[in-house]
Amino acid sequence: MGWPYIGETLKLYTENPNSFFSNREKRYGEIFKTHILGCPCVMISSPKLAKIVLVSQSHMFKPTYPPSKEKMIGPEAVFFHQGPYHSHLKKLIQSSFLPSAIKGSVSQIEDIVLRLLLTWEHSNTINTLREMKKYAFEVAMLSVFGNKLESEIEGIRDLYQCLEKGYNSMPLDLPGTPFNKAMKARKGLNQKLRRMIEKRKEKSGGEGLLEALLSNEEEGKIKLNESQIADNIIGVIFAAHDTTASVLTWLLKYLHDNPHLLHDVKREQEEIRRKRLEANRRITWDDTRQMPLSTRVIQETLRAASILSFTYREAVEDVEMEGYLIPKGWKVLPLFRSIHYSAEFFPHPHKFDPSRFEVAPRPNTYMPFGNGAHSCPGSELAKLEMLVFLHHLTITFQWEVIGEDGVQYGPFPVPRDGLPIKVYPAKC
Repeated sequence: MGWPYIGETLKLYTENPNSFFSNREKRYGEIFKTHILGCPCVMISSPKLAKIVLVSQSHMFKPTYPPSKEKMIGPEAVFFHQGPYHSHLKKLIQSSFLPSAIKGSVSQIEDIVLRLLLTWEHSNTINTLREMKKYAFEVAMLSVFGNKLESEIEGIRDLYQCLEKGYNSMPLDLPGTPFNKAMKARKGLNQKLRRMIEKRKEKSGGEGLLEALLSNEEEGKIKLNESQIADNIIGVIFAAHDTTASVLTWLLKYLHDNPHLLHDVKREQEEIRRKRLEANRRITWDDTRQMPLSTRVIQETLRAASILSFTYREAVEDVEMEGYLIPKGWKVLPLFRSIHYSAEFFPHPHKFDPSRFEVAPRPNTYMPFGNGAHSCPGSELAKLEMLVFLHHLTITFQWEVIGEDGVQYGPFPVPRDGLPIKVYPAKC
């Protein structure tokens, strides 16, 4: 269980997560206990047990995060609830992220990509993670507020960045600590969002998730107050920003390290460009459905990077599992990373091999977006923004990774120093 109060938190966020989980799994088996972020936890690393927790007996394990994270995101966010409130919110959020809803955003996402890549043309060195965070944030803003972004967006970006820095810090609410600064930023963010919500209420015909949350006025439906709307907007930004930026950073790293794959992906994207130029049009939703190799590369990146190493649940009563008693109130963490790196389900798991997705993975073994009622509703948007970015990147630039190899954790595993790269015009 580690040190008092601190437990094994520092080890979890400084060690290679593959080593952290696999060492304990070898020693204790597919179910073991630890103590992280102030909570006693049970970790499970088998698809069978993960399905029990997330799907078949999910009513026994409510979604939860450590109290510090609930405070930062907001207690009314969809992540932390079960029952009618969760079901209603999930439907509202999903309605904004269904393929039918995001098809119309392809051109706007493409505009964001083109603006970003334009700034790369005169840069000597680019910090990939930093640039991917800019991209993911703008797409998140587009998905939440629609194409007509309010003037306060830049202020939201600054407050969010402060909040993000303290999100995985130790929850010490003392002046000057990252947690304290983050909570102040959270208060300011809430105030800004409330003003934007008031403005949007005065208008009609808005776009994005905010409009879906505000148009929830039908008889018999749960009406959301401003606090609930603000918490869920912050929650969606959290879910859409850091994770997608981290995956995109790994995508560039894996393609750089596998030149044969990059060559084949580039050839696939050049064919899409040829069709676009012949028809004198921009990239479309249908184009992104005609990228089988690029799609498999993204699938393998999601597996190999496993940005979300686990998810939090909490036992709502004493539960017996595999002969062990899980006390009521303990956190239960299905370990996606351990499952994704199991040689039983993914042969040679440390090899980057997109061809493994030519056949669908076994059920409950591939969960980059979670599983069950609380799986990520924005998975289609995330894949779309990756494909649109990959298209324009590969036909515009080639890149070279500079600096040392390695991984850093904070909290998501990313290439060392955010993957500094040099870019050059792509060769025809």
